[in-house]
Amino acid sequence: MTSTKAPTIDLTSGLLLLALATVWGGSFFFAEIALREVPPLTIALHRVFWAVPALALVVFWQGIAIPKSMQAWMCYLVMGALNNAIPFSLIFWGQTSISSGLASILNGTTAVFGAVVAGMLLVDEPLTPRKIIGALFGVFGVGVIMGLDALTSFSLQNLGQLAVIGAALSYAFAGVWGKRYLAKYPPIMNAFGMLVGSTVLMLPVAIFTEGMPVMNLSREVWASLFAIAIASTAVAYLLYFKILARAGSSNLMLVTLLIPPVAVSLGVVFLGEKLGIEALLGFGIIAAGIAITDGRLLARIKRMAGSSEGI
Repeated sequence: MTSTKAPTIDLTSGLLLLALATVWGGSFFFAEIALREVPPLTIALHRVFWAVPALALVVFWQGIAIPKSMQAWMCYLVMGALNNAIPFSLIFWGQTSISSGLASILNGTTAVFGAVVAGMLLVDEPLTPRKIIGALFGVFGVGVIMGLDALTSFSLQNLGQLAVIGAALSYAFAGVWGKRYLAKYPPIMNAFGMLVGSTVLMLPVAIFTEGMPVMNLSREVWASLFAIAIASTAVAYLLYFKILARAGSSNLMLVTLLIPPVAVSLGVVFLGEKLGIEALLGFGIIAAGIAITDGRLLARIKRMAGSSEGI
């Protein structure tokens, strides 16, 4: 009788996880620089547009078959909206009124909301009490960050925070959509397909709302736009699927805890950003919610408690 071992994080997987957290955490930093000259929806367009040819090279190099059915591309269009167009636009718009570090912390609720949405919509991922408690921690953490004033009066900063939370919810629904409708296609093809879909969506939206993209930008802004597109999107998806294959989805979720420290550190060191005690406390509560949702930390504590009782 053969036993299947649960995927674990070895040294290579750990380094890949840190690399993924760095490029994803860096997206908040690069967006902050790009926002000096480029409006938010146009940044979202740049992010998906320039990532398409980069992933196209990978698709062709690996000889991955491109689906020809209209149904497949309609699924990619929806996935592009849920996983790219909507969340990228909301996050970048949110960053016009809140810091990159705070945006990354609020975006950390993705893992908690994702578990709840999957539990409600997917039969094989039931909504357990642990997931509900984790979600309550996430909501409480967001409440601590936004403060009591948000209940009585809305400011532009409050709206910016809500926009990032809306992005996290969009990511959560994207996870369900991808599992339900895209599981039969190769992962890299899914990444390429949804970026094509989101580019198709963002082109008219960005041009209609913000006008034709301006090409006369400073070198640091162009560098930031390409960094968001190539490093934080194309390379990030390659790292994502590599870690998924090596360490499994539960270990991959740990990147959610690593992204905020990267984004906050970059913001503090290079942008002069400062986070209040509420943001740090809120991150701690959200991190606790992620740990409860994941369940492994609680299981380990129970095992340690059980072994100590037996001594």
